[in-house]
Amino acid sequence: QVQLVESGGGLVQPGGSLTLSCAAAGTPVTIYNMGWYRQAPGQQRELVATITGSGRINYADSVKGRFTISRDNAKNTVYLQMNSLKTEDTAVYYCYAQGLANYWGQGTQVTVSS
Repeated sequence: QVQLVESGGGLVQPGGSLTLSCAAAGTPVTIYNMGWYRQAPGQQRELVATITGSGRINYADSVKGRFTISRDNAKNTVYLQMNSLKTEDTAVYYCYAQGLANYWGQGTQVTVSS
């Protein structure tokens, strides 16, 4: 059984920064792709950024140039550095990992507000 343990959410002012982290814990498995999705109130869950095991990265257009995804394969951990945060970035952020099955974290709240 794999669990994704997220940390790093919180309240930040517009223009501020936050870093999210997500570690895959539990039974050792091979993880191929990892990433982050988010869901704002009343909205569908949307892709934020993904990274493959070889380091290929994909960002949503709305976060390009502001967010950076990175990964430590040895630790099965993925990070999301978020800079220049905007109020519209407010959402619950979910970690995602793809191995032989798909895994989701419990979500961490990010609130951008003055």
